[in-house]
Amino acid sequence: MTISTLSDWTGEVGTVTIGATKADGGTRSGTVTIGGERDLAFIGNPPTGNRPLIAYELCDDPSLWPAPVIRFLGDRASDPAEWARFAAGEYRPDLIRLYLTSTRKRGFSAFAAITTTVENILQATGLPLIIEGSNDPELDSEVFRRIGEAGEGERLLIGTAEAGRYRSIAASAMAFGHLVIAQSPIDINLAKQLNILLREIGLPHDRIVIDPYTGALGYGFEYSYSVMERIRTAALKGDDDLAMPMISSAIDSLTVKEVREADPSASDRTSVAWELYAMLPATVAGASIVCVRHPSTIQPLKAAIEALWSPPGGGA
Repeated sequence: MTISTLSDWTGEVGTVTIGATKADGGTRSGTVTIGGERDLAFIGNPPTGNRPLIAYELCDDPSLWPAPVIRFLGDRASDPAEWARFAAGEYRPDLIRLYLTSTRKRGFSAFAAITTTVENILQATGLPLIIEGSNDPELDSEVFRRIGEAGEGERLLIGTAEAGRYRSIAASAMAFGHLVIAQSPIDINLAKQLNILLREIGLPHDRIVIDPYTGALGYGFEYSYSVMERIRTAALKGDDDLAMPMISSAIDSLTVKEVREADPSASDRTSVAWELYAMLPATVAGASIVCVRHPSTIQPLKAAIEALWSPPGGGA
């Protein structure tokens, strides 16, 4: 078996910067840049590109969130701004990812609260933000417009564009200066096609982040890993249509049977393990941002990424 070296690759992963400071016209305390790799993940001393980052996920309607997280948070889960402030201050993720889950239950009546929720989250933390829409095609055109307008100048990463519905999110991103998550159902060809569509309507390469979708451990993660690895390899071989950074979320990890039926005394430990052992391999497959929902997953995942990025003794 021949192992490729840096000199074998002809391409590199493009960079994307999320967030805007006061000097950039925003209010974030700092920005983060992902991508830039010219080799496989964690190869080289030091590795190329930017270190993988951790996003902490929260929502504005906790009734649709995993039970172990809500039990852990208690009353904080009822106020998304307080939830964000707590997670950012106590657990120190690199980004916050807000899901507007209220739109899934309240539909059009949730529109009025979207602007307030986004503004409150922006005030609660200075971290760069990822914000997700309703996941309902009938609502998302207006949802994306309101997200874009409320966060104008902040260089948000907003989601999610899919092959059948990408124009409204791209329009909001281009109108208000934001970035877009492009999600495809664990298929490298569909990921490439969606990126082409987004670029054809005017969204620049450096404002697209690929989400190839990630299954939970034992529920499709192995296939997800393979697709992420193929996307990364294609980018390094020079395929510009796949040379964007990737984001991976453990979205299903806390709803699988093994977590739902865990002994209450071990619920938090089980939740952390299920997220940690999906998201760390996702960084090895090439993900630039990995996302978790249990606050206690953040620090062990951060330590594990650091250990791979800067191994003891400085070896590769």
